[in-house]
Amino acid sequence: MFWFYLLIAGFFEIFWAVGLKLSNGFTNLTISILTVLGAFASFYFLALALKNIPLGTAYAVWTGIGTTGTVILGIIFFKEPVSFLRFFCIFLIVAGILGLKLASN
Repeated sequence: MFWFYLLIAGFFEIFWAVGLKLSNGFTNLTISILTVLGAFASFYFLALALKNIPLGTAYAVWTGIGTTGTVILGIIFFKEPVSFLRFFCIFLIVAGILGLKLASN
């Protein structure tokens, strides 16, 4: 269950990071409020996960999920650059996340 909390926290990490972009410097009130709520939810679920998962592992996985998701959404929705090197680096992040999960059992 704690790994599920961490996964949820990671998805909210992606949500609020994209929300920062969409809030246009916090000038869009609705998106800004949703962004802050998403950040709160991300921290809340991270805190729940930390009850059972080691801090270093949980933090690395949380930020890794957030990084991977925001890069992919940036490519899809914001037309950010696409390259083999970017995808290779994302692969390395995902491999690190999986490795940390396996090492934490």
